Order: sequence, then C-alpha cells, then structure tokens
Amino acid sequence: MNSRDDKMTSSTAPQTPASQANPAQASNDTRAPVTARSAKFKWPPEASILMVLVGISLFFEALGWYINGQSFIFNAERLQIIILQMSVIGIIAVGVNMVIITSGIDLSSGSVVAATAVVSASLAQVSDFPRAVFPQLTDLPVIWPILAGMTVGMLIGLLNGSLIAFTAIPPFIATLGTMVAARGFAKWFTGGMPVSMLTDDFAWIGSGANPVWIFLSIAVIFHIVLRYTRFGKFTYAIGANRQAARVSGINVNRHLIWIYTIAGLLSGIAGSVTAARAISGQSGMGVMYELDAIAAVVIGGTSLVGGLGRVTGTVIGVLILGVMMSGFTFIRIDAYYQEMVKGAIIVIAVIADQYRNKKRGR
Repeated sequence: MNSRDDKMTSSTAPQTPASQANPAQASNDTRAPVTARSAKFKWPPEASILMVLVGISLFFEALGWYINGQSFIFNAERLQIIILQMSVIGIIAVGVNMVIITSGIDLSSGSVVAATAVVSASLAQVSDFPRAVFPQLTDLPVIWPILAGMTVGMLIGLLNGSLIAFTAIPPFIATLGTMVAARGFAKWFTGGMPVSMLTDDFAWIGSGANPVWIFLSIAVIFHIVLRYTRFGKFTYAIGANRQAARVSGINVNRHLIWIYTIAGLLSGIAGSVTAARAISGQSGMGVMYELDAIAAVVIGGTSLVGGLGRVTGTVIGVLILGVMMSGFTFIRIDAYYQEMVKGAIIVIAVIADQYRNKKRGR
C-alpha cells in the first residue's frame, strides 16, 4: 500500500526542469545554439577574391609612392581609365562565365569582336564619305548597326553551340575553328582596311562612361538570370553533371545552344562598343580578348570543370586584371613583361582552381 502511494506521489509531483535542477547545464544549453549558428556562418565566395583585389591595389599604391611619388588608388582619372579599358572584356567575360559553368570554353570571342566591329561600323558610316562600304546604307539610325553586330555575334554563337551539341566536337576545337573563321571573315569584309568615318550617334555609345554602364547592366541582368531563374539552375546542373541533368529532364543540347548563342551575342555587343570607342572598325580588333575574358572568369572563382561560378566573382576578376595591367603601366613596366605576367596569372588561376576542386573532392 505504501509502495503504491509512493508511486502515485512520484507520478503526480511536478517535475523540476533540467535547467532548474542544474543551472550550469542550462547555461551551456543556451550557449550551444549560438555556437552552432556562428560555426555555420561562411563568408561569401567573393570575399576572398575581393581581398585579393584590395591587396593588389594597396601593393601598387605603395609602389606608386615609392617609385613615382604619387598615388595609384586615389586618382579618379586613372580609376576611370581602368574601368573603361576593362568594360569590353567584362561584357565578354559575362558570356564566357556561363560557358565555363557548363564545363565548356569559348575561344572565338575575340574574333567575334572583330567581325561584329567591322559589320556594325560599315552600317554606321556618314553619307559624305566617298569610300563607304555600303554607299546606299549610310547615316542609318544607330539601332541598325547595333542590331547588325548583335546578329552576327548570335549567328557565330549559334554555330558554336550547334557544333558542340549535335556533333560532339569538344568546345575547345569547335570554338577554335570559329575563332579562325571569324577573324578571316573580318579581314575579307574590310580588305584589310579600317572602316572609318562613323556617325556621331554611333560614336556616342563608346564615349564617356557609357561602356561601363553597358557592362554593369549586363552583369546585373545575368547575375539575376543565373541565381534566380530556371535557366540558371539548368546551367549549373549541366556543368555539375551532364548525364544527371539529362536524366532529370533537361534538354542539354538545346540549353548549350542557348548558352553559346548568348555568349556570341555579348561578344557582338562588345564588338559594337569597341568600334564606337575607336570610331572605327578594324579586323585586328579583339586580339587576345578571349584569353583576358577567360582569365578574369577563372580569377573570379568560376571552376573550369563546371558547375560553379558567379557573375559577381567575374566582375571582381575583371577588376583584378585591370588593376594589375594598369598598375604595371603606372610603375613603367614594359608591355612585353605585362604579357608574360598575364600568362603567369592564367596558369596560377588554373592551378588554384584545381586545388579548390581537390578540396571539394570533385
């Protein structure tokens, strides 16, 4: 009887919470979630790349005062020149970034710049120029030269995508072929002569900070596309595992064609901007632009094996490349050395990408 009462008493008695029974344990329990949350916090991938940009800028700032006795960073005119010089590379790099995310490559973008520059310039000539390429198509509204350049870029990109999607040619070989063909087209179209005497409306596109605004607008648009749309999710899925993307219902071939067509379109825009800046279209424009764009993309953290990369990182990569080239000019390093350093940067960026992939276990 007493044992039954003891059981009933123990079952009906109010239970003391563990936190009240052991205050020390309660304090540990309250601290644990905070510690877990802080342990889960991660800096965005672009933070380390941004720190590299800051470090390089400070390095050239110190060298500037030591060698030239003037500031490298706190010079508005120099900063404007850096951004203007890299804006065309940035436009190309946004498209190249998407190509590399799909584990592809595009070597044709520099030649596409030349082809689109001469085509758009040929439709932007003034009527009183006696050697106009198309005498019946002078003084056209500025929209027509721009659309012509974009169309040429899209067609070359469409050719790249179709070759890669339907013939299983490696992207390196397919875009290498179109690189040579597009450069040859630009030389044939102009006969080796510059296309000059362009209208003021067309030249306005490349004046002032307009190329920068075009670059930033394109970067914002495709940042949103890659991060927040189904198109972006498909792009990352194809780069991460192409076979799994097919199994999940993604039309991989069609998507790759779209990716390379968009990359060609952006190179076409870059060609029109280049012609407008120079107020001339020349077949020699855009030489090595494709390697600058690839370097900026890889420096910005996009993986060459595909599936990883952001437009924000690409923008920072473009700025790093621009700061380095401008910095070398600022401290009077010969242009030949700059090319060698640029090549070393590309190799180092690829080595860093391989190291990151090993750490991820890919």
